[in-house]
Amino acid sequence: QVQLVESGGGLVQSGGSLRLSCAASGSIFGTMGWYRQAPGKQRELVASITRGGSTNYADSVKGRFIISRDNAKNTVYLQMNSLKPEDAAVYYCNLGPPFQPTRWGQGTQVTVSS
Repeated sequence: QVQLVESGGGLVQSGGSLRLSCAASGSIFGTMGWYRQAPGKQRELVASITRGGSTNYADSVKGRFIISRDNAKNTVYLQMNSLKPEDAAVYYCNLGPPFQPTRWGQGTQVTVSS
């Protein structure tokens, strides 16, 4: 089973940027997604990307976040710009739609100060 390790989170001021990375231990062939979960809220899908590079975004991040992948490096990225306090959450990567993940890694914490 491919293991996924997220990194790149941290503390940033409102309006700032962060780039998250998701390194896979093996080849990833399907659609990948970045998800997030804020305290007291359900985990939500914020962006997904097919192996061919087609992307989809949640309305809340559209125009600010960019998902990308490097298939040769088995890595998926999430460039987050114009961050808002409501973007603060633990971010996870996993297989994307239509797959519904049941196992999750540690994630990476994103904190946005106002």
